[in-house]
Amino acid sequence: MLLQGLSAFPITPADPEGRVDQAGLGRLLARLVAARVDSIGLLGSTGSYPYLSRAERRGAIEQAVAMAEGIPVLAGIGALRTDEAVALARDAFAAGAQAGLLAPVSYTPLLDDEVFAHFEAVAAASELPLVIYDNPGTTHFSFSPALVARLAALPQVVAVKGLAPAADAVAAHLATLKSGVPEDFSVGVSGDWHAAEALLAGAAAWYSVAGGLFPEACLAITRAAKEGRAAEARQADDRLQPLWAVFRRHTSLRCVYAAAALLGITDRAPPRPILPLQDEARKEVAAALQAAGLS
Repeated sequence: MLLQGLSAFPITPADPEGRVDQAGLGRLLARLVAARVDSIGLLGSTGSYPYLSRAERRGAIEQAVAMAEGIPVLAGIGALRTDEAVALARDAFAAGAQAGLLAPVSYTPLLDDEVFAHFEAVAAASELPLVIYDNPGTTHFSFSPALVARLAALPQVVAVKGLAPAADAVAAHLATLKSGVPEDFSVGVSGDWHAAEALLAGAAAWYSVAGGLFPEACLAITRAAKEGRAAEARQADDRLQPLWAVFRRHTSLRCVYAAAALLGITDRAPPRPILPLQDEARKEVAAALQAAGLS
């Protein structure tokens, strides 16, 4: 499976005890389905997967698959223990997810051989295709191009989701990754404010936080970039610069929770101990949405 285009990552609204708000999640998913995003990235870091129980995670996947109308659902299956990740991968496959986003969640810093063995074990124990989830800001582990190449040799590892570098480095970064993986292996990027240039440089997919709430605006960037309309892609990206600025200032996770509340989609707060943005920061988010034409 070649993952490409816009993979939209919504939040997973839940109550303070970690029970998923199915109505709120349904409203978020409905926006993505109506826009016809290329895939739905459920239970990513924006989806707060580490804060949810196994049962709540499976229920969220089942809801997304039921609503997706054929759009592929990628489900986060990261866990501290390998046996837990195996169980989550099996749950995701049984619930109908098309791929699992596997991050090397850790408390004790992990070694490359340990991460490889972790992926190898999950791949061997489930039929679920796996996406390498490289998010060092949360896992404190970075995948080298050599480790990505080593993992890509496992038949069930089909893609990588990694942070996009700045425009002057992205082409070389993508070329290095692509040189070590099969031709049909999807090299995709996250980091919304660098995504347009990464797509123009040849990234197969954009795994987007903003796409989980504003799919049409992010699809405009994605479609133009994938079709080689560089000026149009950059213009669409320029319109979202106010959003990228507040993302960088207050973190994308906190900002999308605030934006979802401002838009009347869900007023659920992030999982504690993460605190919602306070008055001044919320005003900044509101101003950014207005400036970007998203309110």
